Amino acid sequence: MRWPTEEELARARRELVAELREKGIRDPRVLSAMEKVPRHLFVLPEYLPWAYDDRPLPIGLGQTISQPYIVALSTEALELSGEEKVLEIGTGSGYQTAILAELAKEVFTVERLPELSWEARERLRKLGYRNVHFRIGDGTRGWPEEAPFCAILVTAAAPKVPQSLLAQLSEGGRLVIPVGGRFHQDLWLVRKEGGRLVYEHLCPVSFVPLIGEEGWR
Repeated sequence: MRWPTEEELARARRELVAELREKGIRDPRVLSAMEKVPRHLFVLPEYLPWAYDDRPLPIGLGQTISQPYIVALSTEALELSGEEKVLEIGTGSGYQTAILAELAKEVFTVERLPELSWEARERLRKLGYRNVHFRIGDGTRGWPEEAPFCAILVTAAAPKVPQSLLAQLSEGGRLVIPVGGRFHQDLWLVRKEGGRLVYEHLCPVSFVPLIGEEGWR
């Protein structure tokens, strides 16, 4: 198999962004971030030829890098302006982390698997991101000492929304999370408005399970 050139990868990235636009992604900052961040650096080498296909790909240890459309949709739903403090649950390879780092002031990301966290930290350091903070641990518990967060993005599926994460969401804040069974879920946007929670259904999805005290055991 012939490996794609840098020029071909850049063209594929532009074509992916055009596809995302056609699928309804409208936020120009999100589209700009998706065009800037090199997804091919966040996938396993054997999957490089498919790095800019609109589909999830394995990243090892039973985890995946999410479909670009879902990354863009989830990020757009957070309505980031650039001044926010964001919590990400599930660092994975760091691709979604990089997108958030392009759009927010600070990103705090929690990963259960040490190997993935270490690799993502090094990858993002090499790419020049200095506004990302890493933690290895149970993502369902969030990062309480850094709360509250303007936005929270969960990249693994929970049987229900963890109360710890809701408690760490600021007034007016937005949380995006897949909720449902182990194999099929729905992606929800949760807003905290006037002390109450307002839920908006985004789309059906299929994520790896969120393992932890307030997730799957």
